[in-house]
Amino acid sequence: MKALLSVFDKTGIEDLGKRLSGSGYELISTGGTHRSLSEAGVPVTQVSDVTGSPEILEGRVKTLHPVIHGGLLARRDLPGHMGELDQHGIDAIDVVVVNLYPFVETVSKAGVTLDDALENIDIGGPTMLRAAAKNFPSVTVIVDPADYEWVADALAGDGLDLQQRRGLATKAFQHVAVYDAAVAEYLAADPASEEEMPEQVTIGLTRVSSLRYGENPHQRGALYVPASGGSGGLARAQQLHGRELSFNNLMDADAAWRTVSDYGEPAACVIKHANPCGLASRDDLAEAYQLAYEGDPVSAFGGIVGFNRRVTAPAAQAMEPVFYEVVVAPGYDGDALEILQHKRNLRILSVDPAVSSGGATDYDLRPLSGGMLVQTPDAIDEDAGKWTVATERAPSASELADLAFAWKAVKHIKSNAIAFVKNRQLVGMGAGQPNRVVSVHLSQRAAGNKATGCVLASDAFFPFPDNIELAAEAGITAIVQPGGSIRDDEVIAAANDAGIAMVFTGVRHFRH
Repeated sequence: MKALLSVFDKTGIEDLGKRLSGSGYELISTGGTHRSLSEAGVPVTQVSDVTGSPEILEGRVKTLHPVIHGGLLARRDLPGHMGELDQHGIDAIDVVVVNLYPFVETVSKAGVTLDDALENIDIGGPTMLRAAAKNFPSVTVIVDPADYEWVADALAGDGLDLQQRRGLATKAFQHVAVYDAAVAEYLAADPASEEEMPEQVTIGLTRVSSLRYGENPHQRGALYVPASGGSGGLARAQQLHGRELSFNNLMDADAAWRTVSDYGEPAACVIKHANPCGLASRDDLAEAYQLAYEGDPVSAFGGIVGFNRRVTAPAAQAMEPVFYEVVVAPGYDGDALEILQHKRNLRILSVDPAVSSGGATDYDLRPLSGGMLVQTPDAIDEDAGKWTVATERAPSASELADLAFAWKAVKHIKSNAIAFVKNRQLVGMGAGQPNRVVSVHLSQRAAGNKATGCVLASDAFFPFPDNIELAAEAGITAIVQPGGSIRDDEVIAAANDAGIAMVFTGVRHFRH
């Protein structure tokens, strides 16, 4: 019996080598793995001594040889295959232990060159894994050091059953697939720079945590991150306190983080069911939070709070009277963290800005029955100074500041989305309604008396002037919207009749 060991990550390889040797396996190895085993006193033979061919091209060719792949691929149940092995003096290889060059780790380093990246694309390793996994009824393939102990136990005893071998083969193929996806992402152009969407998209994901369940208790769920690299973002948040995060916690926390991250000035938001029900900006973070809470104090209960600055003690103290599920921020002052940790069940997350991996996982992915919708993210630079004034009256400087704030807010509200804003505070919003008039009505109802003097943002154009008429009744003074309706003239006329200033952005921000 023969076992071939060739690993970059040497974790546990010496102990595994000793156990395999003790179970009667003749070990074959390459380069650094051979050295590690030899120094540990494990009997091992160089691959070059088995193949009769030296390593060439600075190690690029070591195991790519018929003696190796014949030994891996021969079916033990076919006399013809076994006869060919005998004819060519090839021994069957029964166990393969391989892990791959650290491609992702290499390309994640600052200043990495293309040559560095190419030299860390493993060829022999994936080839051996695929060969062994293809022949899993006869060959045991191990790619994960976490499997060393139980597999060694099985091989020392009655062996592995077919289902166990199949599981290891599945893991090997998945490992190679994720590795190849990472290479493809690195070599691909930046998605944002492509004129057309690519013909094929490969995505490699690695599970970082299991969840108790998905959106509902009957659904399974887990959190994954791109295997191709990148860092930061909600998926890589550090949990500083609180019980286990749920699927819905993560969805809402991500909505909070995305919302506040759109603002350059200090901002706080309260999220409920992935929509910002409260949002405000002030130089003082505690004041920003208080105004965000007051935007909809009823909905705030049980919500998620997001900050785009380190949380201060006054901001933490202001949150004390309200029950929240999660708070997410780029950091916490020591006394602020101590205050928040008094809430036993509050999940406290520290998040860094997401760093692009430059590949497929930078796309916005939406599943649909039988397939997947793929698009570039809704992330463009917008300049309020370039908006077009559509009405007789231009917005005042204070109105324009609130319109810019509202335009960022409405981007994060489910369409048809309407936002009422006054003095950089969201005081009412309508989300996810089948028509825009209902969203305006809901915004007015939520704002109540605060609606008077507000500005309004709409994520898409107004199809009819009835929206403007309702906004005027609510006390709206200025509106920002994309424009582009066939009835723009009627909408503009209604705004002029009401003395409302209205600007067109030329950009739509649907969020389904």
